[in-house]
Amino acid sequence: MASLKLNHIYKVYENGTKAVSDFNMEIKDKEFIVIVGPSGCGKSTTLRMIAGLEEITAGDLFIDNKFVNELEPKDRDVTMVFQNYALYPHMTVYDNMAFGLKIAKVPNQEIDERVHEAAKILDIEDYLQKKPREMSGGQRQRVALGRAIVRHPKVFLLDEPLSNLDAKLRATMRTEILKLHNRLQTTFIYVTHDQIEAMTMGTRIVVMKKGFVQQIDSPKNLYFYPKNKFVAGFIGTPQMNFFNGRIVIEDHKAKITLANQDIKIPLNIVEKMDKKYFNGQEIIIGIRAEDIHYEGKEDDYAINVIPQVIEELGAETLVNSILVDSDVQITFKVNNMIDLQIDKNIKVYIDPLKLHFFDKESEETLLPRIPDKRHFSIKYSRGKYILFGQEIDLPLVFKEKMEKKSYLLTIPTNCVKVGGLFKGIINQCEKINEQYLLHILCNEELVFCLSDKEYEIGQEVEFDIDVTKVILNDENQELVKAIEENNIVYGKLHRIKALVPVNKNGKTIEKKKVGFQYEIANTYIDVPYQMYDKTLAVLVKKFELHKIEYSFSTSKEVSINEGIPLKLKTILDYGNNLKYGIFELNNEEITLKMPSSFNENDNFTLKLTYEDLKARDTHFDIILN
Repeated sequence: MASLKLNHIYKVYENGTKAVSDFNMEIKDKEFIVIVGPSGCGKSTTLRMIAGLEEITAGDLFIDNKFVNELEPKDRDVTMVFQNYALYPHMTVYDNMAFGLKIAKVPNQEIDERVHEAAKILDIEDYLQKKPREMSGGQRQRVALGRAIVRHPKVFLLDEPLSNLDAKLRATMRTEILKLHNRLQTTFIYVTHDQIEAMTMGTRIVVMKKGFVQQIDSPKNLYFYPKNKFVAGFIGTPQMNFFNGRIVIEDHKAKITLANQDIKIPLNIVEKMDKKYFNGQEIIIGIRAEDIHYEGKEDDYAINVIPQVIEELGAETLVNSILVDSDVQITFKVNNMIDLQIDKNIKVYIDPLKLHFFDKESEETLLPRIPDKRHFSIKYSRGKYILFGQEIDLPLVFKEKMEKKSYLLTIPTNCVKVGGLFKGIINQCEKINEQYLLHILCNEELVFCLSDKEYEIGQEVEFDIDVTKVILNDENQELVKAIEENNIVYGKLHRIKALVPVNKNGKTIEKKKVGFQYEIANTYIDVPYQMYDKTLAVLVKKFELHKIEYSFSTSKEVSINEGIPLKLKTILDYGNNLKYGIFELNNEEITLKMPSSFNENDNFTLKLTYEDLKARDTHFDIILN
């Protein structure tokens, strides 16, 4: 029925409180999306902005590729079901369901057909002449759903519709809503604070915290591949166990220290982790209760615990324990037939494949499904540099910085492409969403590469590296930096008075309005007049005082004699007629692609248009376009 696109959506209240920050998502037709998170995370505010009940501070909302920011709620073709049912107590069920259609002046016969059709779907035909007070909570919620169904909307928005019901009825209504979605084949967006509801209902789930999206993924991926500690702890019951720990490599295994105990696991389990974490620095280690087993055989995976509280839940037993000789708590599950004693030292076994690792500071996962980067040694031997056991002819930008010795290369996964110079063997082919992550074994080094094509294990594959994305290191010093995707410079908004077309009594006239231009290094860049009201409504009166961050692509080619003056600092020669220049602009360095023909004494300039730039107001931390 409808697709949606939320592009850099923000909600900032007049007192400066930011409820939603930079919400980006594309929702496919007929999806069941669940937005979940703790109270105050911005989930209901996001839903209300989609409905048109809350004004969008910044960003663009599209429904079926139609821009709807300025549309009234009644014109968006969406319907909303609230937590408190919002039924008229003096009206019958029939009249409650028909009320919106009567206001819209739908013919009576069509109203009757729609109401009876919805009542049949929801199994409330026998209640059409009853008043809401004569019905149970679950029946009233069905009426609220029925009132939404009769409108035949493109999108259903449900704001914690089951939170007023008891646990048994909630479970029943979850099933009913899923059946309804399958029958109507309409886009559903459902808000809840209950992660069980989210996991059982959503085709995809949006996890939010303090106004920010933490992760958007399928229920299974959220559970098995959380992107950070918050998602790992929020999804799953009971909550994941977390420990301060360390990793070091010993005897070709990874030794994991959990608080005061060690386990040893195969190295391939942590092969996606950045090697810098193998030096024993403190990290956070997580393991779910169901991934700790009472019965096991591999002593390398065993830890000693002391049960403190035993909760018998029928089919399973939850054991709240502490690690021996510590006060560190750990919870695990056992079969209900196992008899454990409180305060008695026992051995349990951790499933090494289910361990999670997080950075101590950022709390981001250290085992992403697609690794960000890998570090490889490039060796000097007999007048040649050797990478992956093969000779490599390095571009001049590297040769200028290198002596006759070994160095370390940092190679991002996204710069490794199938086809080219190097040869390796497929060690594993892992499907991730619509792509395949190739684990390529090359001279005992493991290289990751994304591919649209599936490969067989053991198959030979050729690959190459985009050297512009590679970092050359020597003893923790970066000798050659990667070419970043975007440049960042700072400027302002320049206030102007502009004649803009406005509609008056069906005629288009020109009217003077306050507008602005982008200002970078005393150069003014025109902005479409359609952006004036939208942007200034966010930035209020003294917008010209705000510091604006402008970003633009490094692949943009430098101009000559036309645009913002630049000072050339150095040329980066990557070979094959590919050169980049490092320039100075407003005491900041930027990188631009060089033209195929140039002279180092040319008057280099930067020519920018509105379409080239992304603008962010640093005061409110809001993206403006």
